[in-house]
Amino acid sequence: MKILDILVSEAIVPEMRATSKDEALDELASAVVGLRPDIDRARLVDVLRDREELGSTAIGEGIAIPHGKLSGVQEVLAAFGRSPSGIDFDSLDGGPTHLFFLLVAPEDSAGLHLKALARVSRLLKDAEFRQRLLAGTSRDELYAAIKSEDEKY
Repeated sequence: MKILDILVSEAIVPEMRATSKDEALDELASAVVGLRPDIDRARLVDVLRDREELGSTAIGEGIAIPHGKLSGVQEVLAAFGRSPSGIDFDSLDGGPTHLFFLLVAPEDSAGLHLKALARVSRLLKDAEFRQRLLAGTSRDELYAAIKSEDEKY
């Protein structure tokens, strides 16, 4: 699975306005719903919040991968957001979170959901890639950085 199979440039938020975890989830969910108006934004946000209650999806190094499964969704969808100032997302390392990959999967798709999580995690392990994402200021720059990294593997 490639990231660009599930992420389109229109779902990239280069300058997130959110200042809290709840606002970040809402902003990222809105990016997905902007492309898929058939998805109920409030229901998606509830699914994401429920997942966060199980444990933060902020894995450290300034990264969070909020995710959830939603009935009615037929394929894995993604959004990417960058917060230059960082957001307290209850990260495992206690630091602010700057890079967000939101994943939404069909309710009955454990395999695809896990493949998407693994793919995003693998790409974000590269410190140089994370720096390129932090430095990108436009949707086009961020998309190009993700595309370049995605094509390596």
